[in-house]
Amino acid sequence: MKIVIAPDKFKGSLTADEAAAAIERGVRRAVPDADTIRIPVADGGEGTLDSLVAAAGGSKTPVAVTGPLGEPVTAEYGVIGGGRTAVIEMALASGLLLVPAEQRDPLRATTYGTGELIRHALDAGCREFIIALGGSATNDGGAGMLQALGMKLLGAEGQSVPPGGGQLGRIAKIDAAQWDKRIAESAFTIAADVQNPFIGAEGATRVFGPQKGAGPAVIEQLEQAMSSWADRIAEATGMRLHDKPGAGAAGGLSGAFLAFFPARMRRGIDVVMEQAGVSRLLQGADLVLTGEGRIDGQTAGGKAPLGIAQEAKRQGVPAIALAGAVGDGVAALHAHGLCSVHSIASSPMPAEEAMASAAQLLEQAAEQIMRAFACGRR
Repeated sequence: MKIVIAPDKFKGSLTADEAAAAIERGVRRAVPDADTIRIPVADGGEGTLDSLVAAAGGSKTPVAVTGPLGEPVTAEYGVIGGGRTAVIEMALASGLLLVPAEQRDPLRATTYGTGELIRHALDAGCREFIIALGGSATNDGGAGMLQALGMKLLGAEGQSVPPGGGQLGRIAKIDAAQWDKRIAESAFTIAADVQNPFIGAEGATRVFGPQKGAGPAVIEQLEQAMSSWADRIAEATGMRLHDKPGAGAAGGLSGAFLAFFPARMRRGIDVVMEQAGVSRLLQGADLVLTGEGRIDGQTAGGKAPLGIAQEAKRQGVPAIALAGAVGDGVAALHAHGLCSVHSIASSPMPAEEAMASAAQLLEQAAEQIMRAFACGRR
């Protein structure tokens, strides 16, 4: 019996690799001679770098860069494809987890460090880039990243505009005279799992600003600043990001890529599945087990379990998902190939206890699913 195990991370508890290992242990307790294939996946958020580097047999390079609030941090980027392709997870340089909750401030937070990672990879000879956009602490519309790569963002009197989303409204001119010319020679794939536009009710600021530390007054200030920045970008490039789907990913960083780079957007899970060879590995499988920390109606927006289930359905392989928590809306996932969704909680328990015991609970749940699946095949 061939079982493919392809979960995303269980956020705050298990990495995707740890989750896959726990599921595999459960599978083998039920079916000791099962042929298991572990494929840790990600959807463009945290863990994408590790998934892609592991899948492609690449390496990681540490770099000292500017953190979200201007402090120095050490971030890694991956190198795959024989040294030509860089994998950059923006959260490692500009992410929310780098900022303590009480210090989160999207008015100040910058993507400058993400630009520094790109510049370092360009210096190393990379000309193809996979940029994973989840988990940002920023709402600067990618302005900091552009500045790190030579773009000058100038105020009305010709002065350089300081970093942070709160400063975007001061930008009067975009000067590309010193823009890194190697970017035009490169190709950028933007891996994200959201379709939010740059501004508006469903835009970067109003949807994601609160989790980055923005209260109602700051939300309004940032929205006005982002709207002004979108106007400046349209004047400079002819591209209207305001209502463009996906342009609001990572606080508008995606929009900066679309406007100024030779870039295309793809679902993060599709990028990971392609690099990991999921389609090939699913051939001849009897079952695929996927999952992540929470599965609900939002999973249908392009998260990892959805992508895995869709490919499994295409190949006629049944797919079952395990989750730390199961929310409303999971019925919509059945049409996409998920046969069923199961919570790993074996009894009512506090969230902290469940997260601390996630590996054991996942193993136990996988065992019971496999026992039922094997019994049904007799």
